[in-house]
Formats: sequence, structure tokens, C-alpha cells
Amino acid sequence: MTDVSAIADFSRGTDGLLPAIAQDADSDRVLMMAWMNEEALRETLATGQAVYYSRSRKSLWRKGETSGHRQSVREIRVDCDRDTILLRVHQVGAACHEGFASCFFRSVDPDGLSLTVADERLVDPKDVYGP
Repeated sequence: MTDVSAIADFSRGTDGLLPAIAQDADSDRVLMMAWMNEEALRETLATGQAVYYSRSRKSLWRKGETSGHRQSVREIRVDCDRDTILLRVHQVGAACHEGFASCFFRSVDPDGLSLTVADERLVDPKDVYGP
């Protein structure tokens, strides 16, 4: 079994969870942010596929299990405090459940009061997840 304590320090997280940022390994674009617990990180290390922890479902979330939009992990890094995880991934399909390549598809307008959709939607979520 992999010693995850050498990689990330889950005792420093909130409720045993650490933020995990998924970044495209080729373009460096930030795709999404999710949460990982130690079990999610262990499974990610064992399978090479991104696994997160869903706070709303209170269970592991295997990215792409429903949509097919998986993340193959190319590299895992942690920040200087070992309390944030960076997954450099190869993304298949849309990373965002709203059908965009990245969850960061909205830009804040200069007035700071409104948002603009800055990217093109790749897929209709209804086609992926149903109505």
C-alpha cells in the first residue's frame, strides 16, 4: 500500500479533505477544483484515474464514471504545505458537468457585478447525464 502521508497531509485539511486542482497536462489550463480524502488519493495512485470525494454524496466520485469524461493522471504534485493537491491530467471530454472543457468558463466583467460565458460548450449536459 502506498504511504500517502509522504505525499499529502490530510490532517491539515477540513474534515480530512484537501482541495485538488485538475490541470491539463498539455496546455496547463486549470480544468476544475474538487476535494480528495486519503482514500480518493490512494485509489487515484493505484488506478491512474482521477478519483475525488463528493461532499454532497459523501462518497468517492470516480471522474467520468457516469459521463465517460475521464481524467488520466499524468503527474501528482502537492503545494509547499502539503495541503493542496495538483493533478496534471489528460482530460477526455468535458471536465465540467455543465459541458465545458473547464469549470472556469465564466469571466468576471470589469464592473465586478456580472459574469460572461467566455468559452464554448463542448457537450449538452442533458445528452451526457439525461434530463
